[in-house]
Amino acid sequence: MTQEQCPHRNNVQSTEKPQVYKVGIYGWRKRCLYFLVLLLMILIVVNLALTIWILKVMNFTIDGMGHLRITERGLKLEGDSEFLQPLYAKEIQSRPGSPLFLQSSKNVSVNILNEKKQLVSQLVAGSHGVHARGKMLEVKSSAGKLLFSADDHEVVVGAERLRAPKGVKIEADAGDFQATCRSNLRLESKDGEISLDARKIKLLRLPEGKTSPSGTRQTVFEVCVCPNGKLFLSQAGTGSTCQISSNLCL
Repeated sequence: MTQEQCPHRNNVQSTEKPQVYKVGIYGWRKRCLYFLVLLLMILIVVNLALTIWILKVMNFTIDGMGHLRITERGLKLEGDSEFLQPLYAKEIQSRPGSPLFLQSSKNVSVNILNEKKQLVSQLVAGSHGVHARGKMLEVKSSAGKLLFSADDHEVVVGAERLRAPKGVKIEADAGDFQATCRSNLRLESKDGEISLDARKIKLLRLPEGKTSPSGTRQTVFEVCVCPNGKLFLSQAGTGSTCQISSNLCL
């Protein structure tokens, strides 16, 4: 069939309007998208407000945060602080004119380690007292004078006077007790007495009085006491011979 034979069909096709397809989101999808965009904007504004509030409360600045400041020498911390984990620092100082206060509910421990991470010195202050551990302990005055020192071999008291309000008791259960001085050793009891309790008492290097006229050397002496407290030896005889050497009391 030729084109001339179908005039009606061509007329129908020419009178039909072209169809237009719309591209986009419409209806409930569009409303959901707007709602999500609005919710996202609200969250951004809330987060920004919270960030500004946190910066304001924590006092964030260019130099640091809160009482913590970053300086050229390191970190500077002011006010009351609490450390929940170990703190490693080369030097800790307080503000000029202010004390450094350390507080703990149990104890405060200061440990000194060597290059091999071995404990060499320790200071523990707790509810039961203060305990120190180390090779040597020294106490000096503000002028640098040694007042007290102790190590494995000796204990040195550098003060001119050692005073105890109620009494001093010195015991050597497993060894000797020796007191040595360069000048005079004085034992004085104002209201009591001085007791020497031992099986043997030796008084060495006491001066000896005059010998007997016979010239014989005796091995038995008597101990003579002068009024001023001096002691000397005198050869024993039938009677007391202390008056023969009374010149030693001068």
